[in-house]
Amino acid sequence: MLPATSKLCAAISYRHLRNMTGLRRQAAVAISQELSRLASRSPGPSSWIHQVRRRSSLLSSRLEEKPFSEMEMSYIKQGEEALQKSLRILEDQDDWKTETVAGNGDKVLSKVLPGVGKVFRLEVVVDQPLDAVYGELVDNMEQMGDWNPSVKEVRILEKIGKDTVITHEKAAATPGNIVGPRDFVSVRCSRRRGSTCVLAGTSTTYGAMPEQEGFIRAENGPTCMVLRPLPGSPSQTRLTWLLSIDLKGWLPKTIINQVLSQTQVDFAKHLRQRLAR
Repeated sequence: MLPATSKLCAAISYRHLRNMTGLRRQAAVAISQELSRLASRSPGPSSWIHQVRRRSSLLSSRLEEKPFSEMEMSYIKQGEEALQKSLRILEDQDDWKTETVAGNGDKVLSKVLPGVGKVFRLEVVVDQPLDAVYGELVDNMEQMGDWNPSVKEVRILEKIGKDTVITHEKAAATPGNIVGPRDFVSVRCSRRRGSTCVLAGTSTTYGAMPEQEGFIRAENGPTCMVLRPLPGSPSQTRLTWLLSIDLKGWLPKTIINQVLSQTQVDFAKHLRQRLAR
């Protein structure tokens, strides 16, 4: 088996053969099988066998991936840039001012950033494990309108790979119609690094979803939610939500600030109620 595997690996070293996906996949499978056979000869496989097997498995999975178009890559890049920009904003601890502190400790802070405007930061602890919170906010994204009164509808327009989606969101009108119906088209991406999850997004354009009659097309971003287990209490999750929105239209800043900070406080309350069910 080993000589045959060596020949197959040698074959894909030639440029004109390396581009043949079927041959590359066959080589990856052969390498994985050979390493498994070698590992079975000894009580414990050596570290290099583990390393190469892992790399060959990654190669096999990557060969199955569908290549992205130029437009899809553009959306992926937009999501990644929104994520990085959001994290830089959150990492800067200076100049945050308290907007609201609820009786249960939920806190909304704000600051004004050049080129971005006023951003809001929600800090809460949810009595649910991280996976439950992540599942509700990502896997069940389109159900948000069922439990969050601020949201009328969230619809996924397109999925790009495993981590990026294009969405259309309709915001519900505020009581008294102080802020009329708004909608957003956003690119969202999710990243998981160890025990930390980051969900980021920003407004984008999408040809299949032009401006809708009866709605003002607002803009958001960069925005993100960071989820982390509470230190010493893995059954609880610390959620940080950075919110940056331009509602468009003629609205006094005092009303906008009040609406956005209250929206974050209400979100935390309704999220807890949803997870408790």
